[in-house]
Amino acid sequence: MNPELLSLCMVSASVALLHTLTGPDHYLPFIAIGRAKSWSLPRTLGLTAVCGVGHVGSSIVLGLVGVAFGLSIFKLNATESSRGEVAAWLLFIFGCTYTIVALWRMFKSRTHTHSHIHADGTRHSHTHGHVAAHAHVHGDGKLTPWILFTIFVFGPCEPLIPIVMVPAARANLASLILVTSIFALVTIGTMLVLVSSLSAGLRVLPARWLHRWGQVLAGVTLSVCGGGMLFLGW
Repeated sequence: MNPELLSLCMVSASVALLHTLTGPDHYLPFIAIGRAKSWSLPRTLGLTAVCGVGHVGSSIVLGLVGVAFGLSIFKLNATESSRGEVAAWLLFIFGCTYTIVALWRMFKSRTHTHSHIHADGTRHSHTHGHVAAHAHVHGDGKLTPWILFTIFVFGPCEPLIPIVMVPAARANLASLILVTSIFALVTIGTMLVLVSSLSAGLRVLPARWLHRWGQVLAGVTLSVCGGGMLFLGW
């Protein structure tokens, strides 16, 4: 491997690592959703990996199209920026909706006590809620992964094309494949490590509290990530 290609590979790995670490939207949504829905760690990591492939893969496809048709970096960056704004709004709206639904379900499932006095003077009370114990929506967990995957497909890897793909394409096809593969592997690998380690850290929090507020916390996390992308430049 010549020094120039080695340098490009190192840049690709470094940029991918920094891009993932500084973007909380790459890992916090999966941690929050996985904990709120009581998913196993393998299931949470599976969704993380699939969304990571969609996230990186969509930018790679766009970059390859741009390289093949000789599009300028400016045009490609403009397209990536537009995709990023769409993804941010989708995540923000999804998070707000998720939070509202979670709060509504909490309110509807609250229990309260009624007292009764019988004709013979006997008094008794009972506690109940307005939502039956089995009144949850079946299949509720099946839609969320698809929504997250769609959002991550729209979400661009901003530094991938100008910093990695274009210089590699100017060398040769083998260089292009190598550096994009490194970028993808480091990005997805970092996502998996962060989700795994931070999910384990949540175990120190009170399980009862997380069970009660987990869905609301997940919605807030999603909306904060979306808002951070929109207004803070995450």
